[in-house]
Amino acid sequence: MNLRLTRTRAVLSTVGLLLAVGAPTAYATLDDGGTSTSAASSAPSRGEPYVETRLLFGTARPDGGPAVTDKQFMAFVDKEVTPDFPDGLTVQTGRGQWRDASGTIEKERSYELMLLYPVDTAGRSDRKIEEIRRAYEKDFGQESVGRVDDRVEVDF
Repeated sequence: MNLRLTRTRAVLSTVGLLLAVGAPTAYATLDDGGTSTSAASSAPSRGEPYVETRLLFGTARPDGGPAVTDKQFMAFVDKEVTPDFPDGLTVQTGRGQWRDASGTIEKERSYELMLLYPVDTAGRSDRKIEEIRRAYEKDFGQESVGRVDDRVEVDF
C-alpha cells in the first residue's frame, strides 16, 4: 500500500478522533446554495468568506525520544506561527492516534492549531502553513503534521 495513502488514512483517523473528543457539541451549518432541510440552514448568512485550517501536531517522537512538551510547543508557535499569523490563532490539546510508517498504531498527546484567514490570502497563507508543517517535522522528528482545510464564514 502506498505510504502517502497510509498517512492520509492515519491523518483522517486522527482528525475523527480529535473531533469526537475535543470538538464543540454543536456546529453551524453554512448554506452552500444546496437544498438543506436543517434548522441551521435557515439562519441568516453572516460574516466574510474565510479559510479555516486546522493543523494536527503529535508529540511522540518516532525515535523514542522524550515527547514534545507544552513549553516546547508554545515556543514553536511563538517562533514559527505567530509571525505569519499575528491576527490570532487557537491551540487545543487532545489525545490522538495514528498508524505510523512502520504500521504501528501510535497513541499520543497532541495539539490542534486552528488558523482563520480571508479567502483572498489563501495562496500566500498556504505557503506559510506548509513551512510551519515542515519546520515542526524537522524540529521534533515527526513523520507528518496533519492538515484540514475548510471554507467558512467568519464574523468578528
